Amino acid sequence: MTTDRWANWLLRHRDGGSAGLRSQFAPQLTAYRDGVLDRAAISPGDTVLDVGTGTGLIGLGALDRVGPAGRVIFSDISEALLDECRRQADPARSSFVRAAADDLSPIPDASVDVVTTRSVLIYVTRKPAAFAELYRVLRPGGRLSVFEPINNFPARMGHDTLLGLDPAPIADLVAKIRTAYLTAAPATAAMLDFDERDLVRWAAEAGFTGVRLDYRAEVDMPGPPITDWSAVRRTAPNPLVPTYGEVLDMALTPAERDRFDAHVRSLADVPTRHTAATAYLSATRA
Repeated sequence: MTTDRWANWLLRHRDGGSAGLRSQFAPQLTAYRDGVLDRAAISPGDTVLDVGTGTGLIGLGALDRVGPAGRVIFSDISEALLDECRRQADPARSSFVRAAADDLSPIPDASVDVVTTRSVLIYVTRKPAAFAELYRVLRPGGRLSVFEPINNFPARMGHDTLLGLDPAPIADLVAKIRTAYLTAAPATAAMLDFDERDLVRWAAEAGFTGVRLDYRAEVDMPGPPITDWSAVRRTAPNPLVPTYGEVLDMALTPAERDRFDAHVRSLADVPTRHTAATAYLSATRA
């Protein structure tokens, strides 16, 4: 049984074990994969390093692009997730390295043609050090392709809702839940301490040229209603925090939990509303 928080989230708590939620997330994950890979300009025969590979969304997609003469290095801090990638990847064209984004010391200098990473820097405290490592491992002329959510954007816009629901009818409960999340997971500060301008600055300071940012912001956009609250209760918004069900148990009395559950279930036909921002960054090592 896997025990590290990264594997637990990706393999269990991202979708709560629900096939319905998994299929709901799939189109967006596919779009993120293609967005990263398209900007990486991978050619047949390239060596690609996928940093923070997770379950291999980007790395496995890269195998389709490097061709029979190419190679993909799957890198992650979780051995359990590297094992998951080993089960799916072509062993003749794949290698697996346990390393953090800000310390890729197992990877030699100037040894890869492309570096990809998706939703990884958001968890890294030493983000400038990570950009320096991404630069170091690339050969001259090598390409970097990064995707990151900009998680402080909703709060800046005043649209930081819980689960995409109107908080007004249960504002007292939402306040307790937010406090419980902050108490349970103080390490989430790294997720909020940067924006898209910082990504550009760090890439330039690391020595990258041809830095390009593709930024997308959406405010108060409709999303699917919460039709399976039992499944969503088993999910967590990120690997560093408890599931929604766990935080409800921590924050609320049994009567308050019943009130919260009843409110969410009463909105099963009402679209959720979401505010979010994302950034794709691509660059070249000089």
